[in-house]
Amino acid sequence: MAFDIEMIKKVYENMASRVDKAREIVGRPLSLTEKILYSHLWDGVANQAFSRGVDYVDFAPDRVACQDATAQMALLQFMHAGKSKVAVPTTVHCDHLIQAKVGAKWDLAVANTQSKEVFDFLSSVSNKYGIGFWKPGSGIIHQIVLENYAFPGGMMIGTDSHTVNAGGLGMLAIGVGGADAVDVMSGMSWELKFPKLIGVKLTGKLNGWTAPKDVILKVADILTVKGGTGAVVEYFGEGAINMSCTGKGTICNMGAEIGATTSTFGYDDSMRRYLAATGRQEVVDAADKVANYLTADSEVYANPEQYFDQLIEINLSELEPHINGPFTPDRGTPVSKMKAEAEANGWPLKVEWGLIGSCTNSSYEDMSRAASIVEQAVAHGIKPVAEFGINPGSEQIRFTIERDGIIDTFEKMGTKVFTNACGPCIGQWDRAGAEKGEKNTIVHSFNRNFSKRADGNPNTHAFVTSPEMVAALAISGRLDFNPITDTLLNDKGEAVKLNPPTGDELPKRGFDVEDAGFQAPAADGSGVQVAVSETSDRLQLLAPFEAWDGKNIVGAKLLIKAFGKCTTDHISMAGPWLRFRGHLDNISNNMLIGAVNAFNQEVNKVKNELTGAYDAVPAVARAYKAAGVPSIVVGDHNYGEGSSREHAAMEPRFLGVKAVLVKSFARIHETNLKKQGMLALTFANEADYDKIQEGDTINFMDLTEFAPAKPLTLEFVHADGTKDTILANHTYNAGQIGWFVAGSALNLIAAGKA
Repeated sequence: MAFDIEMIKKVYENMASRVDKAREIVGRPLSLTEKILYSHLWDGVANQAFSRGVDYVDFAPDRVACQDATAQMALLQFMHAGKSKVAVPTTVHCDHLIQAKVGAKWDLAVANTQSKEVFDFLSSVSNKYGIGFWKPGSGIIHQIVLENYAFPGGMMIGTDSHTVNAGGLGMLAIGVGGADAVDVMSGMSWELKFPKLIGVKLTGKLNGWTAPKDVILKVADILTVKGGTGAVVEYFGEGAINMSCTGKGTICNMGAEIGATTSTFGYDDSMRRYLAATGRQEVVDAADKVANYLTADSEVYANPEQYFDQLIEINLSELEPHINGPFTPDRGTPVSKMKAEAEANGWPLKVEWGLIGSCTNSSYEDMSRAASIVEQAVAHGIKPVAEFGINPGSEQIRFTIERDGIIDTFEKMGTKVFTNACGPCIGQWDRAGAEKGEKNTIVHSFNRNFSKRADGNPNTHAFVTSPEMVAALAISGRLDFNPITDTLLNDKGEAVKLNPPTGDELPKRGFDVEDAGFQAPAADGSGVQVAVSETSDRLQLLAPFEAWDGKNIVGAKLLIKAFGKCTTDHISMAGPWLRFRGHLDNISNNMLIGAVNAFNQEVNKVKNELTGAYDAVPAVARAYKAAGVPSIVVGDHNYGEGSSREHAAMEPRFLGVKAVLVKSFARIHETNLKKQGMLALTFANEADYDKIQEGDTINFMDLTEFAPAKPLTLEFVHADGTKDTILANHTYNAGQIGWFVAGSALNLIAAGKA
């Protein structure tokens, strides 16, 4: 559980020497992002300069974090790597497999029964390989990392896209797939394309109803869900310095929704306060000695337009509370314009549920500020219209807010306090009535609001906003309620205007907890047995994927031409499917069942070219695989947006898909496909997407000449015998082509050739 102060000191020693050298190599001042990147270069590349957004570079992260849903597949892969212990500090956090329904105590007990097999596996495999294990109910991975492990200037990777939350403490924390994590856990370098830099200058100071959440909601509105792809977002300015550490974490966390590699802030007093409050004064003492390395060179922030690839300026004093959605986190609406927007678009105005929590907004400050709104309503005799639920971020947060009376405040308004876990944010919500599919509105402080994300109902209009605004909108029961200008009627018929939220950045009496839920690994795990039953439907040992046969892929069938937004939720749904995350065969039955077929505009209905009949996507894929027929998937822009869900790459690989050809990829998903030995390709001419027809047979013309920077030629033979020849670009370097040749990156590690 304890942070490794000696490791952190070593990081700072490397940073001091390497940053000075890097500044000489590039011949200019450095941003914070560049300082951290250059100080974490793999030893063999430490004396080079890199082109932003172009060069693939090997790095040496300081630690790895995995959540229970993705840890299953990551650790099943690690078991094949032939290592006796992880090479870097690693933790596993049980936060995804707990469904919200009744309340914390009941829901946790149910999860511990239903998922006992998985929790026991994760506990034992962690114990064997030197991995710290956080038990179910201990909290959400990213809140626990912020409270215990994150530190300024560090680099970590995690098998969850919101690993970026740790940027609130000045880290470069990056979401990856399980195979990437296995590389680092095995002592290998980790590869990343050297990112571009987006600078966000924050001036002024948050006030009134505006919260840190509104900063990232505004940035998402500006950049869209793909505007940060291939870039790190670095926040700076007086507005950044004036913000709390957990507020910074919220902003970095939701940076995943703009496709950013990660986001970060420079080391400042808010980080010092947070580190000290969470028992890490030693980190403060070490960081203070190298403080000038833990933020950008002064020239960078003084003249940011000269050093960032893109610059955004936001005046926090003028920023208005935002409500983003529905169905996408980048559709921003200022609260003052919501009434007109909702009416123009036919959005349901009645708010049915308000939800606060998830890894994005579950800190002490979040809970205390939201509670201040609830407290006002209770004092004035205002009854909430919508139902209300909260998920504390960790057992430490829950214990402390219970001690300080915050939970009692929420419960006076009938709030359901769910387990310290992800819950509704990831679809782990047994919402009564959701199966009816009725059109309705919910508001939450989560990060994602894709269709069916929270409750499985495609007609649920989910809107993302700050915890304070969630409280106000849930109490009013109206999406178009503006607490800055509007009033509410109390039980006496009096009009009451809510005062702006207030709350403590950190608990005045300090944090407290009786049992944080941590299990330290055995000092020697050689005798620990990891049991996986052959008859289990939850866990399945992995078999290596086959290596490439060295020939052109010919006679491939088009499995699906996906239309429009196709996120990892569309490719491999969460919710009830989470129970199969450790069983590749079973979970493959959800492959692409949420994707829209471009030819009939239906989901999970594609043509089986062997029979002429229409069937579910996984069923058709299995039919092709059984017949020895390869298949490919075609997609639109930003394919694979969303979670770092490695299953979205492993399932197609398992079911015989050889290539995914799209207009553009989200970063993590493209890497995941490569790691699993697949071809991740993009149209050289995006208009060629329209040439793809139902019934096409695909032949690769020059795969035998697969090489870096050399496009591949694909022949699409249409049902009427006509043909179209299409060029497909790729971003594979020589090492990544080696993954394809070997069948997967893991195959190389297991063979000792990585």
